[in-house]
Amino acid sequence: MAETEPLKAARLLAAPAPAPPPAPEEPEEPPLEELEALNLGGRGLEELPEALGAALGHLRALAPMRELRKLGLSHNQLGMDGPGRLGELHQLEELDLSFNHLRRLPEGLGHLCQLRALDLRCLPEGIAALRRLKILWLSGTGLARLKMLNLSSNALGDSLCQLRQLRTLWLDNNRLRYLPDSIVQLHNLEELVLQGNQIAILPEGFGRLSRVTLWKIKDNPLIQPPYEVCMKGIPYIAAYQQELAHSQPALKPRLKQAKQQDVPLSPNPKVNGEAQVDPCPMLLQPDMLLAPVVASLPGSSKGIEVTDWTADAERGLTFIVYELAGDPTYDVIQSFFLSPGALYILAVNLSAYAPQRFYPSVGYFLHWLGAKVPHAVVCMVGTHADLCAERELEEKCLDIHHQIALQEKRDARDLQSLAHQVDEALGQDFDLRCSSPHAAFYGVSDKNLRRKKAQFQYLLNHRPQILSPVLPFSCQDRCQVRRLRDKLLSVAEHRDIFPNLHRVLPKSWQVLEELHFQPQAQQLWLSWWDSARLGLQAGLTEDRLQSALSYLHESGKLLYFEEHQTLREYVFHNLPRLIDILNVFCQRDATVLLQKMLSDTHIDELRAAQLHHYVEGFLLHGLLPAHIIRLLLKPHIQSQEDLRLILELLEKMGLCYCVNKPKCKPLNGATAWYKFPCYVKNEVPHAEAWINGTNLSGQSFVAEQLQIEYSFPFIFPPGLFARYSVQINNHVVQRSDGKYQIYAYRGKVPVVVSYRPGRGTLQPDTLSIASHASLPNIWTAWQAITPLMEELNVLLQEWPGLYYTVHVLCSKCLKRGSPNPHTFPGELLSQPRPEGVTEIICPKNGNERVNVALVYPPTPTVISPCSK
Repeated sequence: MAETEPLKAARLLAAPAPAPPPAPEEPEEPPLEELEALNLGGRGLEELPEALGAALGHLRALAPMRELRKLGLSHNQLGMDGPGRLGELHQLEELDLSFNHLRRLPEGLGHLCQLRALDLRCLPEGIAALRRLKILWLSGTGLARLKMLNLSSNALGDSLCQLRQLRTLWLDNNRLRYLPDSIVQLHNLEELVLQGNQIAILPEGFGRLSRVTLWKIKDNPLIQPPYEVCMKGIPYIAAYQQELAHSQPALKPRLKQAKQQDVPLSPNPKVNGEAQVDPCPMLLQPDMLLAPVVASLPGSSKGIEVTDWTADAERGLTFIVYELAGDPTYDVIQSFFLSPGALYILAVNLSAYAPQRFYPSVGYFLHWLGAKVPHAVVCMVGTHADLCAERELEEKCLDIHHQIALQEKRDARDLQSLAHQVDEALGQDFDLRCSSPHAAFYGVSDKNLRRKKAQFQYLLNHRPQILSPVLPFSCQDRCQVRRLRDKLLSVAEHRDIFPNLHRVLPKSWQVLEELHFQPQAQQLWLSWWDSARLGLQAGLTEDRLQSALSYLHESGKLLYFEEHQTLREYVFHNLPRLIDILNVFCQRDATVLLQKMLSDTHIDELRAAQLHHYVEGFLLHGLLPAHIIRLLLKPHIQSQEDLRLILELLEKMGLCYCVNKPKCKPLNGATAWYKFPCYVKNEVPHAEAWINGTNLSGQSFVAEQLQIEYSFPFIFPPGLFARYSVQINNHVVQRSDGKYQIYAYRGKVPVVVSYRPGRGTLQPDTLSIASHASLPNIWTAWQAITPLMEELNVLLQEWPGLYYTVHVLCSKCLKRGSPNPHTFPGELLSQPRPEGVTEIICPKNGNERVNVALVYPPTPTVISPCSK
């Protein structure tokens, strides 16, 4: 919308005054009575006297500005009582007094009968006088007409539920331990943000808040409803509370335990387990102690193994340990076994440890775990202690502890520095940030900057919890074994650390879980109707079954994909058999794979040679036909339907995709081929795949290049590129895969996806999505890459503690073949193109201008790519 003349005058008046010429002339006063908007933010004002000449040069009085509707006074030094004479601005509708030193409302502010929006960022006295206020940032009590309330980062009381017309309520980061029961009476609520508090129990009837569409509840010790239920949304909370009213509550604690061993020559963390506390003793040997923890030492290549360990037979405390044996081939699936509310054990081989091996032995694991599970609880265990001398043992344990502290300090310092840059940008006027592409966060809106600042605050507040010191351990020393066992139990039972051990479930949900895992239910999967029959036995009608299955899926007890067109008709309850299947597709030993296909079968020499050829192709290119997959899985696959469902499941998990999936029912005899990207070994795709002979990795051509780059300064999630390769398959055609690159087409438009590992600690890993088109048709390139960005953004949401940035690379720099092209902020992707701007100067070369269509998409993305 074009600016009015008074608004232009206001912006001009708010700008810093230029240096006066030697012989200044008396400036002509603007028509103050027509002024509608005035921004005085960031000018160091301590008060607003009647004469404003000191602040504005030639604007002398406040009183004539009776048409003023918007006034910005943020980031000043306004004192306890605020600026005076504001009560004379009777037409004022929006007032920004944020980031000052106010302790009470300015005199006369209660007379501003037209005021609709007030930004204070503090809670002054007298706020209830503004009876017509509809939007208030960070405070407001007794305001019956209030429609938006943001109370983030305060220490609140419990009286705010008189606001029956309230539509937006932000209560994040307030150290709240409970919500008032009357909150369920706020029937008009549409946005409710509660994350970052200490809430354990939601009030009865909370599910009545059915109008809430924006819902954030993470980072609370929720036990009733459980965290997994709350994260699904208000309808699931309503179903849980209704079910709890139908059946008696049952306390069924659950705790995951993850264990990582230091494996020589492999920096990747691989070991994980789950612990559960059952109400009755398990029939296991009471003297097993830590057998699962010490039994599988590095070097095992059996894949994921599941072992029961009775930690305390009298109390029925049993750990179910999922052992991945430290094999790097499990990168693509290892993140599936990590979740919030777990106890993670990092086992370091002290006999092989050296200070220079800290990062591959310990530091990498902490970065990886912190990216996937922020605020994770980690217990450090030093194994093979019997092979070290006493002094050597002490020095190595101290070195590990010291280097962990240094790494955490560096990470926090880097994040604080980045957060400070965002604060500085927020202190600038938006127009100033848009004035030059040299400016930090060029063109980024205040909303996106606040979102970025909140992300940094989240990352700083959710660092891994390292339990010190390092516990030396040797399986030969029974005292050390028992000490470690006691340590694990004491940490696991700490209510403040693991509140989910005390979560409350409806009895019917607990019974349903037990029925799904009874000994006679050993088939690979159950149909929805089979599961519904078990639900009836548990007292669950069909309409109440969905929420129970959803909870069991979210808590990792079974797999149920309620939104998948095919898989929603099935329940995968037999996780040990599914893990055995995953083991097959993480196997890199050709001999083992051949044995699986040849066992118990008499095959002639020619057939054996064919199978060997298939295995070689699989290990080199990741390709297998469906009938060979069935041979590999023959102990688990009994029917064609079993095979179809397993392949659908593997595709859903991001492990493989069908290369030649038909659009309709295939002809008899057609062979379906599946690609497993994590097995691809050739570095780049085959050259013949790029039909036009165009390479987007630096070659110069006439068409304009469009490239979005994701940068990962701390860690690139292992297996992410392989899973992303599967997720984009439905969006592209004529694709050709390399280990780190994908060439493909979206319709007739070429796209290239590239992953580039960082070289050294100073260069981050990057993943880029690129396309090209002529400038008049550049919208086709945007159409080609936007769905691919959206798929990547969805995958990255699985890593809430991961810091990464997004940039739009300068097309002019790319065309010149610059090795270090200029980057525009990725937040611009979620903003509309600026009106009246057609070109942007490239700071790398002031003579070149970039068309705005090469920086901003035709339609803004729904959310900024780097937002959490």
